[in-house]
Amino acid sequence: MLTFFTTAKPFQAHSAIIQRNALKSWRLLHQNVEVIVFGDEEGTAEVCAELGFRHEAHVDRHESGMKYLHSIFARAQTLAVHDYLCYSNCDIVLTNDFREAVEKAIAWRPDFLLVAQRWDLDVTNPIEFDRPEWAQDIRTLARRAGRLQVPDFIDFFVFKRGLYDAVPPMLIGRSHWDHWLVWKALDRGFPVVDGTPFVVPVHQNHEYGYHPLGKQGTNEDALARRNVALAADGKHLRSILDSTHRMTRYGKIRRTRFRRQLESERVLKVRQAFVEGTFRLRDRLGLRRATLDRLLGHTDK
Repeated sequence: MLTFFTTAKPFQAHSAIIQRNALKSWRLLHQNVEVIVFGDEEGTAEVCAELGFRHEAHVDRHESGMKYLHSIFARAQTLAVHDYLCYSNCDIVLTNDFREAVEKAIAWRPDFLLVAQRWDLDVTNPIEFDRPEWAQDIRTLARRAGRLQVPDFIDFFVFKRGLYDAVPPMLIGRSHWDHWLVWKALDRGFPVVDGTPFVVPVHQNHEYGYHPLGKQGTNEDALARRNVALAADGKHLRSILDSTHRMTRYGKIRRTRFRRQLESERVLKVRQAFVEGTFRLRDRLGLRRATLDRLLGHTDK
């Protein structure tokens, strides 16, 4: 069905809990899921052996110790037993809605890139996967107690083998490589499908203690700037706002136009002010939010 590939932090303390949660959730998606974990961090070999995953200990690394994106993507596309692959960060819990989204995208057309905004959620304990309702529970919890992250954060990429035939030596662990992956699909003329209305990818919150400046440091330090430089000095960077299609909550894939213009921060603030400022008038006229969304073209069906 699908080959997952990823790389992990050392399996210690909280990182061990959330990474095991993520990996186990992928295994449960389908009996034919393959998982490849790259890197020789502490505990990786043992976890792969326990879960029946393929472990590739060697990864080309920068002098800083950071792993090269091109090394992982090239090797994964060579090793994968399936034609469709998914790179996912190793803290993302995925459930059956993700599997259904992948199946719908493959049935739609052979070549695409599927991404989605993640839901940030505090998870401190192992997920009880033996409970039949675990998947529904974590999706509900994410929507109720979590936070939908902005479209700049992209944590999984589903694509057909061969899309990433030439990847620059960017570094995983610093920002902006995910934006290059979106640009590459667009540059090759592949549709980029935003599955956010349909999929609830759960990002298990964690600290950024491995960088002295925390998350800001991973976005802005010299190695992050190096990633930007390798993306034509930032010209080859795109986000989910640049997606060409969107999967509705009913699983239909629709073309999206002018999304970056229509969903910019400024436009969204103006739209929200309009919605709030015209509530009484719209209520008198019988115009509810759903009606307004349809008039503006923001329909799910």
